[in-house]
Amino acid sequence: MTRRLLVTGAAGFIGANFCHYWHARHPGDRLVAYDALTYAGNRANLRALEGADTFRFVHADIADTACVAGLLREEAIDTIVHFAAESHVDRSIDGPDAFIATNVVGTHSLLKAAREVWLGGADPVDHRFHHVSTDEVFGSLEADAPAFTETLAYAPNSPYSASKAASDYLVRAYHHTYGLRVTTSNCSNNYGPWHFPEKLIPLCIVNILQGRSLPIYGDGRNIRDWLYVTDHCRGIELVLQKGTVGETYNIGGNNEWANIDIVNLLCALVDEAFAADATLAARFPDAPPAGGRHCRELIAFVRDRAGHDRRYAIDASKINRELGYVPAESFETGIRKTLDWFLANEPWWRAILDGSYRA
Repeated sequence: MTRRLLVTGAAGFIGANFCHYWHARHPGDRLVAYDALTYAGNRANLRALEGADTFRFVHADIADTACVAGLLREEAIDTIVHFAAESHVDRSIDGPDAFIATNVVGTHSLLKAAREVWLGGADPVDHRFHHVSTDEVFGSLEADAPAFTETLAYAPNSPYSASKAASDYLVRAYHHTYGLRVTTSNCSNNYGPWHFPEKLIPLCIVNILQGRSLPIYGDGRNIRDWLYVTDHCRGIELVLQKGTVGETYNIGGNNEWANIDIVNLLCALVDEAFAADATLAARFPDAPPAGGRHCRELIAFVRDRAGHDRRYAIDASKINRELGYVPAESFETGIRKTLDWFLANEPWWRAILDGSYRA
């Protein structure tokens, strides 16, 4: 089946990875990348796709309903994959308004445009609206509690997760009220290439390479379920191809790690990389192993953030059972690929750190 996709948030971390994944797997499909290019949107993430006959980038905001509707008509879009979101919990605590504007109002704008174009005419368009959500809408788990399932009641604890929960409910409402053909996926923490260096894994990598401290909230024992970003993209692909309209699917890595254990692993891997490649010391002279020290010396425990959820864990048995989804990467293979990517793409993250990526 040939599709014509509109991917929102396409210049962000997961959206960009999805565009690369889909273009490689479905080269005949039309791919329209849509992004407002806020601080975490980086057009360089899509540079390798620019110029392809089947790819187009549109710089615009999902809150512009008329723009979205016009683009759906102009490009004869039949599939929306909606990644666009403000997603950093710390930022949502400091400034929740942007999260309500993008995640709630923006999602509603997108739904209105889709309903108008796909369902508003005499001959409704065969379509799919796929909404990408998060495990954080389910709240926090105790250490011995079972993992989140799709039927668990929502209990968001941050402005970010509350805004995502609201957007999930809007998508559900547009399906049940208007008949919009939707699917939703709730994923665990992603990591991999093009990961904006404010999140734990990329932040630790770039800080180590610059000899900067590795700030760990509280006691570092907060647990997250980690998923390599390409496995997430493959899960969405399966939902689009075989998922049941109106259903929600959890996409997880079956891979729980405490934050401090991830940081210790990254420290060990960077130490190992420097020992194996003498050129790294010259490239990154401020990194501890360049001076014969261990990266773990940079670890610094800091005051815990407000309302910090203790544990997330995804039960992905539904998507495994119904769609045949199994992650291809273990955390050990995925984290090495991620470190290798950041070592090989220093100009990319340097441009983010100095702000030149926004020029």
